[in-house]
Amino acid sequence: MSFAHLHVHTEYSLLDGFSNIKKLIQRVKEMGMTSVAITDHGTMFGVIDFFKTAVEEGVKPIIGLEAYVAARTMRDRDSQKDKHSYHLVLLAENETGYKNLLQIASAAQLEGFYYYPRVDHDFLATHSEGIIATTSCMSGEVPRTILNKGVQAGQQVLEWYLETFGADNFFIELQNHPIRELPELNRTLLDLSKHYNLKYIATNDSHYINPEDARLQDIMLAIQTGSLLSDPNRMKMGANTFYMRSPQEMASLFPDLPLALSNTLEIAERCNVDLIKKGYHLPLFPVPEGFTTETYLRKLCEEGIERKYGSHGRDPEVRERLEHELKIIHEMGFDAYFLIVWDLCRYARDNEIWYNTRGSGAGSIVAYSLDITLIEPLRHGLLFERFLNPARAEMPDIDLDFQDDKRPQMLQYCAERYGSEKVAQIITFGTLGARAAIRDVGRVMDIPLSEVDRISKAVPAVIPEEQVVTIAKSLDKSPEFKAIYEEGGYVKELIDTAAHMEGVARNAGTHAAGVVITDVPLLEYLPLHRPTSNAEESPIKSVTQFEMNIITKLGLLKVDFLGLATLTVMHRACKMIKERHQIDLNLNNIPLDDPDTFEFISKGHTAGLFQLEGNGMTRYITQMKPHDLSNIIAMVALFRPGPMDFIPQYIRRMHNEEPVTYEHPTMEKVFKETYGLPVYQEQLMMAVMELAAYTPAEADDLRKAISKKIKESIEKHKNKFITGAQKNGISEKKAREIFEGWENFARYGFNKSHAADYGMIAVQTAYLKLHYTVEYMTALLSVTKNETSKVAFYVADARSMGIDVLPPDVNHSQWDFSIEDYPENRSAIRFGLGAIKNVGEAPVNLILEARQQGRFKDLNDFIRRVDLHRVGKRSLECLIRVGALDSFGPRRSILEVVDTMLSISNSHFRASECGQLSIFGSVAGVEDEIHLSNTLPEDKRLQLEWEKELIGLYVSDHPISPFIPLMRERVSHFAKDLAEASHKQKVTVAGMITRIRMTTTRKNNQQMAFVTIEDIQGSIELIVFPKAWEKYSALVQMEAVITAAGSVDAEGAEPKVLVDSISLLREEDLRNYQEKKARQEDELPEENNTWQADFETDRYLDSVEIYQEPPLTAEEASWTTVPFEDHPSKKDENKLRETPSAMVSPSESEGKPVINRFNFQRDERSNQEDYIKPPMIVSPLPNDVPFGKKTDTHMITVTIRSSGEKERDLRRMRMVHGVLNSFPGRDRYCFLVYEHGYRHLLDFPNHTTNVNNDMINQLTEIVGKDNIRVETIG
Repeated sequence: MSFAHLHVHTEYSLLDGFSNIKKLIQRVKEMGMTSVAITDHGTMFGVIDFFKTAVEEGVKPIIGLEAYVAARTMRDRDSQKDKHSYHLVLLAENETGYKNLLQIASAAQLEGFYYYPRVDHDFLATHSEGIIATTSCMSGEVPRTILNKGVQAGQQVLEWYLETFGADNFFIELQNHPIRELPELNRTLLDLSKHYNLKYIATNDSHYINPEDARLQDIMLAIQTGSLLSDPNRMKMGANTFYMRSPQEMASLFPDLPLALSNTLEIAERCNVDLIKKGYHLPLFPVPEGFTTETYLRKLCEEGIERKYGSHGRDPEVRERLEHELKIIHEMGFDAYFLIVWDLCRYARDNEIWYNTRGSGAGSIVAYSLDITLIEPLRHGLLFERFLNPARAEMPDIDLDFQDDKRPQMLQYCAERYGSEKVAQIITFGTLGARAAIRDVGRVMDIPLSEVDRISKAVPAVIPEEQVVTIAKSLDKSPEFKAIYEEGGYVKELIDTAAHMEGVARNAGTHAAGVVITDVPLLEYLPLHRPTSNAEESPIKSVTQFEMNIITKLGLLKVDFLGLATLTVMHRACKMIKERHQIDLNLNNIPLDDPDTFEFISKGHTAGLFQLEGNGMTRYITQMKPHDLSNIIAMVALFRPGPMDFIPQYIRRMHNEEPVTYEHPTMEKVFKETYGLPVYQEQLMMAVMELAAYTPAEADDLRKAISKKIKESIEKHKNKFITGAQKNGISEKKAREIFEGWENFARYGFNKSHAADYGMIAVQTAYLKLHYTVEYMTALLSVTKNETSKVAFYVADARSMGIDVLPPDVNHSQWDFSIEDYPENRSAIRFGLGAIKNVGEAPVNLILEARQQGRFKDLNDFIRRVDLHRVGKRSLECLIRVGALDSFGPRRSILEVVDTMLSISNSHFRASECGQLSIFGSVAGVEDEIHLSNTLPEDKRLQLEWEKELIGLYVSDHPISPFIPLMRERVSHFAKDLAEASHKQKVTVAGMITRIRMTTTRKNNQQMAFVTIEDIQGSIELIVFPKAWEKYSALVQMEAVITAAGSVDAEGAEPKVLVDSISLLREEDLRNYQEKKARQEDELPEENNTWQADFETDRYLDSVEIYQEPPLTAEEASWTTVPFEDHPSKKDENKLRETPSAMVSPSESEGKPVINRFNFQRDERSNQEDYIKPPMIVSPLPNDVPFGKKTDTHMITVTIRSSGEKERDLRRMRMVHGVLNSFPGRDRYCFLVYEHGYRHLLDFPNHTTNVNNDMINQLTEIVGKDNIRVETIG
């Protein structure tokens, strides 16, 4: 007895199905079945892949889906009535049925989506032709109605389906699973089949392939629903029997119903659909009367050649290349393709939208003549066949970069030009990678987050020579990950389970650039999907249900619309240059041969330069000292994992420090431009053409074979190359050596067309930055204003070039950064209001509109001209905190009256609307004026913290500013100088500590640390190895200002300092320096390092500091991180409390803490173990603290670390103390204070509190959760 599974879910029933299509088809073959269906939930994501795989394996594919039928209509969206839908299995009997499935799957997504993609009875009735339907599972409308409302109601529903699909196309579906209601339901369905003379079929509603996969599919469900596996009430399948059963198993389940199995074969026989589309389906491009697409393309090319080459357009080399390309384009049927891309570029030019073409398209002289590309291909040795190979029947692929702020306009034009029904974006599927699988599985298994984090971070970010990192490869290549796996227990179970989940489709998204354009409505070719979460703002409102590779296989046109921020920067800069200097620059005339530009690049001024910024690239650029565009092109190609190893050799040969050699004299012609080193894929192609008489098409086929590791093709080409080389006088041995060397090269060789294009833009950005610095930096800051780290970096760079960046100001700032000119040809950049966090465009527009009448005279003028109620309190407070209202008064004073400002402004504007303003502008009969207090002291440190938080950098000042003169005397390298330092060079750096990450060495488990310091130019990474850490750890505290001496590690992408010694920069050091230099007469007050136990009632500030541990970098993730135990155990604390204090006697007065200090001599001779080292990680607050047990007494310990600012630290302690006192109870509390390497325990013997979640939440906002510890003490 044979059988066909007609109700089957693949992994494209996202996070519900667990059947990989290839494995599924293989299993069908193994069980001797000749046909199988695909019926994923509500979508047709996998039907093409399913069809092709089945056909290749000799299995007949049946195309279908399990649709969701709306409870009422597909447009109803009532949360009570429409949340649940019915299931309905639909199978395409013929081509008409398949097209109706496309309509159903698309309408369900675009029109009917509400929790699920739904259709309704009316839509099914108009799209039922050519479709075979079944009653589906227990969630089908007929079965569910029978179960909920009875047989008679079920009959009425069944009769509607019979009328819609016809008796021959509607089948009763029977299933046999250990579910309580199913046997009785089957009997009822069989009775109905007899009553209506309907045929019935057996299915198994397969969601996975093998029985043992049931647990994995259950985990997928838990991931989808966000549930724990231990939750008894979560969504489950109800049984572990929904796998691909064999025909024998199905027969045993239905021993008395042999027709239930044979009828499946009847349906399989009836379903015949061919999804293999032949040829290309390019959009119809209208050409002028009297032209064909071929002749019109030639006309445009001839005009472009004359414009680009002038009299040289008749040179044989140009004419031969043009004729060669046009011939291939026409023979392959791509005349319209080039016209379509030309039209998009024409529209961009006409609308002043800057664009660029990346990739191999730059190798076409046709594209160059049409102004699609900007690179002249002949001069740069670019090959057309790298782009379009006549030996491969593939659609050409031109990737277009547009200004990222104008990309939506280009998409809109495309949709309008060709019709919205013919244009869609392309779907992508996010799959579970190694780390994601571990995290998702760990979460549903309820493994502690910290443990899951430890395990997932042990998976290497990159495995050399492997394109994809998998758990299996990680176990093989990473000893650290292998060691964790071998811990066994739940760790091993987690990793084993996650390994099975890798690669499963998890969610749908939208391709960042791909757009498909067709000649007829898209629904003739494929189903559509609603916009996904990352495409909702796109002007194109539909997404294909098929992935990119499927689009290509169907012969449909795909164009990539990419957004490139660099083009936006360049366009804005050139617009300002034209306004300010009357010089019109664009991508066609920005010089590429300016010697000053290459000297500028050589000096390391790479911040903000396309493709060239970053410490690693900057270091190599300064060593290379490029002198022309070819050097930059080579660096763009080489600066990647693999070929990066050749950069030092390239530089040595370039500077004649190493002889240039070639494997064969014939190869000099090809590799001379890269000093004998293979860099570009095109070089491989030209070499085989030169040495073995390959045609360009054959050369490209070899390139593809090697880069894709196609063994059979590589072996064929090896023999062909050796034979051809021997004909040119090269020995077989030498030819074999050359070819085998290329095998490795071609795997990392770079596309020269792409490198040339990006290298050109890199040089152009450098030209603009050098010659029009203020315009370029202003544009750069404006475009990156929402990325605070970049803003801080570029502001530092601008200042290093002598350009001042002024703080935000409501009287001067625009939305973007802007230029302000001063006498003596000085210009400065004004901070844009749009770069301030929590301040949106609408509030800024209100301010700018009001400012059109003139600048604001004072605060009262400001609140009467700007509707602050519409601006909003949060935006207003952020503007005040960053100093945008500093011209009106001190920040703290203005913050004190924010509510009054809002009230007066609101009253003023409401009165204006009602006509109650007097001719003098005030509210009739009311005169409200704000007078700021002058008694509030300014907290400079707090102001700087606000600036750092809201705009990413210190604008008005810098915490280390007082130390800069001293640092300049002691420091050898600031942050930007490190890129020029040589490997192992001795350096001294200085800065404020902004990040500390402690870890342990693998070899002997010793403690060490990664420390980040910040100076006035940027950040510097320090590596403090165990010996230095043991000696200097007491000095390493957040926000401490230090100097560090050591040697440079310049071998990685970013230079780091391997620390030998650390010293603390103190105020007394600064004072001594100032006295020595006689620069100031006033001495700074000596810092009082004693904590004051004054806890009188104090006013709490509006904002508190929230401490967050920064994330691991990829490099740091490779270390084994272990918690550094710094919190005293209960035993240790008792011991500390029992130790009498030599400095402070216990106070019996109410509210005074008992302070136990442990001060150790800072003497090199003292035992290192005496030092109490201030760590970054403390024992976290347990999640299972039994707050509800009133019989227990708790001790809550709050850890506070010195920030170096006494007032700030006392304020924080008062806030903590106030919170603790506001919850009366019987629990005890104490403070553990770290200051300058010492620990102080502050006990409160006469105070009590009540530990509860509300109190913990308030404390967490002040000190962070990791600084709170609760213990039961009685």
